[in-house]
Order: sequence, then C-alpha cells, then structure tokens
Amino acid sequence: MTRHKASADAIPTDSWSSDRVSVTRTGEATPPVDADPRRWWGLVVIALAQLMVVLDATIVNIALPSAQRDLGMSDGNRQWVITAYTLAFGGLLLLGGRIADLVGRKRTFVFGLIGFAAASALGGAATGSGMLFGARALQGVFAAVLAPSALSLLTTTFTDPKERGKAFGIYGALAGSGSAIGFIVGGLLTEYLDWRWCLYVNVPIAIIAVFGAFALLHDRPGRKGARLDVPGAVLGCGGLVAIVYGFSEAEPRGWTDPLVLALFAVGVALLVVFVWWQNRAPMPLLPLHIVKDRNRAGCFLTMMLAVIGMFGLFLFLTYYLQVVLGYSPVKTGLAYLPLTAAIITGSTQISARLLQHVAPRMLMVPGMVLASGGMMILTRMTTHSSYATEIMPGLILMGLGMGLTFMPVFATATAGVAPHDSGVTSATVNTSQQVGGSIGTALLNTIATTSSTAYIAAHLHNPAQKALIVKEGVVHGYTVAIWWAAGIMLLAGLVAGLMVTAKAPKHGAAAETPVPEPVA
Repeated sequence: MTRHKASADAIPTDSWSSDRVSVTRTGEATPPVDADPRRWWGLVVIALAQLMVVLDATIVNIALPSAQRDLGMSDGNRQWVITAYTLAFGGLLLLGGRIADLVGRKRTFVFGLIGFAAASALGGAATGSGMLFGARALQGVFAAVLAPSALSLLTTTFTDPKERGKAFGIYGALAGSGSAIGFIVGGLLTEYLDWRWCLYVNVPIAIIAVFGAFALLHDRPGRKGARLDVPGAVLGCGGLVAIVYGFSEAEPRGWTDPLVLALFAVGVALLVVFVWWQNRAPMPLLPLHIVKDRNRAGCFLTMMLAVIGMFGLFLFLTYYLQVVLGYSPVKTGLAYLPLTAAIITGSTQISARLLQHVAPRMLMVPGMVLASGGMMILTRMTTHSSYATEIMPGLILMGLGMGLTFMPVFATATAGVAPHDSGVTSATVNTSQQVGGSIGTALLNTIATTSSTAYIAAHLHNPAQKALIVKEGVVHGYTVAIWWAAGIMLLAGLVAGLMVTAKAPKHGAAAETPVPEPVA
C-alpha cells in the first residue's frame, strides 16, 4: 500500500501564501481562491535572482583576456575562472536543493543571495589569480543554494495551470537566454568600465532581490526534526564533482590521460554507491521516486543534452567573432542579441501559450529540431562569413528552438512533486543544466582542437601561408564541433519524443497528478 499526496500544484497545506487551491476527491485542482496580488512581483524577484546565477556562468568569458593580463594568469590556469564556478555549482546543487526543503525555501533563497553578493565582491577585488579562483568557487557554492530555492519558490507560488504556464515561460526564457545576456553585459562592462565590474554588478542586483524577497515572498518554515543525508551528500556531490572535474581536465590533458580516466572511474563509482545508499537512507538526499518517473527522467536528460550543444556553441562563436572576424567585446556581446530575443519569443510567446493545449513533447521535439537546424547553418561559416546572412539566421533558429524546449522542460520536470520534495527536484533540473554545460564545453572544445590540429598538419605546405592556414584550421575545428552539437541536439529531441509522455494540462497533465510516496 502507498499513500498519495497531492502535487505542489494542488495542495493547500503550505502557509506561505493566500494563493490557495482546493482539491476534490478525484485529485483535481480547482481555481485558486484569494490569490496573492503580489505574486507577479514575487516572480520578478525570483527571476532576477535566477538571471544573476545563469548569466554569471558566461559574463566573465568576454572579460577573461583582460583579467588574465591584469592578474598574470597562465594559459593553462585561466580556465579555472570558469571551471571553479561550474564545479562548485554543479557538484553541490543536490545538497542545496535538499537544504531548501529542510530549512525553508525563502530562508535559503535570501542566504544564497547574500552569500553570492559577498563572493562576487571578493572576486571583483581579487589581487591575484588564486583569490579570483576561490571567489568564483564560493559563487558556485552559493549559487547551488540559490538556484533550487528560486525554482521551488516559483513552483509553489503559481498553482493555477494558466498562470503557471506564463510564469514558467518567463523563467524558461531567462534560463535559456541568461547565458547569452551574460555575453552582452560582459562585453559592455569590459569595454566601458573594467573586467572587475563583471563581478561587482552582482552586488546591487542581489541587494534589490534580498529586499524584494523580504517584502514579497512567503514560505512555510522548514521541516522540524529533519536531518540532512550526510553520506548521500558526500557520495552524490563527490561523484558529480569528480565527473565534472574529469571533463574539465580532458581539454588540456586529453581523454586518455590517467588522471582523467581515474576521475571518471571514481565519479561513476561514487554515483553507483550513491544510488545504492538512497534506497536505504532513512531521509535520502534524492528520493529515487523523483528520477524514476519517466517524464522527469526524460526532462532531465533532454535538458542536459540540449545544454551540451548550446554551451559548446557559445565558446566557439565568442572566439570566432573576436579572433577570426575581429569584433570588439561590445560588438561580440551584441551579436548574441538575436539569439536572446529568439529564446524569449519562443518561451514566452509560443511555449507558454501552447503548453496548456498540447503535450510537452510536441514543443520539445520541434524545438530541438529547430535548434539543430540552426547549428547546421552555422557549420557553413568560414574565415570571412557575413554575420547578417550566415551567422544571424542560425542564431535565430537555435534561439527559437531553445525557447520552445526550456519552458516545457522546467514546467514538466517540477509538476506533480510533493511540496517537501520541490527543492531537490528543482536542484536536479539545474544540475542537469550545469553538468551539461560543463560536459559540452570540455567535449566539444576537445573535438574542435583535435580537428584544427589535423587540418593544419594536412594543409600546411607553404610556410608563407601559415597564418591563413592556421585561421582556416581553427574555423574548420569549430564547424566540426558544431556538427557534433547539432547531432547531440537531435538526440535530445529523440529522448524527449520517446520518454516525455505527459499530456497537456487540459487533458490530465502531470501537474495535476498526485505523487505516490512509499510508506515510511
């Protein structure tokens, strides 16, 4: 026998808001009564915090050359400005999600904002590379607390299906476009102020979000007497950190390096033991019924595969625009504007409007096909491509595809989850996104570098043409890697089509289905 609890979309037990929903005996939700009129302002606060976390993964990319010169970083060490953040973020997200469930979402949200602001100020004031690396790692730690708190607050604040679609449309647009916005902001700050402002800018944003959270967000207190699953935290976080670290080291060392292979082996072993322990832990870090659900598993995998391709493109296109075409930091950042606009349009104007009427996979699959098509257009770029006719069309198609995909992924993955599991479910979505970004950067960059080296070796016959051949070789490596990214996005579409079987909310979506829990 199992007992059923209504989903986060249909339970009136939380005392965080007056936005109540009644539940019939059949488990169907009725419209909310006395909805909190400030909930949309609360969404602004949540979205602001999420945007800060997402764009911070890319905002320093354009500033990295300036920071490297200023702090005397070597070419081998400069990657840690990015990797220190992604390692801490991706490795600790599950723990951050469970803390949100146990302590309270609003508390962890505010704590994450304050810590993120402090770490950003420390990084902006860095006097050496080690100080900057440490500050970026601290940012990742607090982001791991902040991101799942933000998504779980969104999940429990918007319970009406129509409002939920709009709210997740905005959230999905930010999640998909935040990285591109980071390039634009990073370019402007680097060129007109200083690279340090790419970190300082988080401080005023966080302060505004903290005041907004106290004024607008409501949450029930954490579960009394609950304890963290410490062994699960060590095993799960350790496994993720080892795997992400392995992918980051594969770029400079190579895939067959003993350290890289050892990191992968240790990471897989720790995750296997983690799964074994979660079946036996009295209060598991990640209740396995969350990932055993077919729709959620499909959403997690779709998200990870989609982000692998997207982050790889960001890396190549940034260097292509600045190094090959000679764009300034600001011009490079603005070049991503059509991508950002397309993601927002696809998420808020298409997905958010259609999700109430069609099954989620009817948006995800075409979205991934569109994004893959945009990638294929970008494989045609050369050393003298025109941005308007050869680059921008690919970015627009890719942006529309990502917008179509991200919104239903977030909405479907977090639908039908018991309130006390909403934080860890949100963390799992974010983990798949962050780990996918780390894998994509390392995997596709290794493919690009290998292809470039082979091309240059095969075509460099006349030393007088070395500069031209090297540039052509670099672009050739980028296009080969982008072909791989296009294939990975098609694979994401296949996964979504086969695994995500949830119906539209009007026809009994998962958002209105109670989640069974094992009897304690």
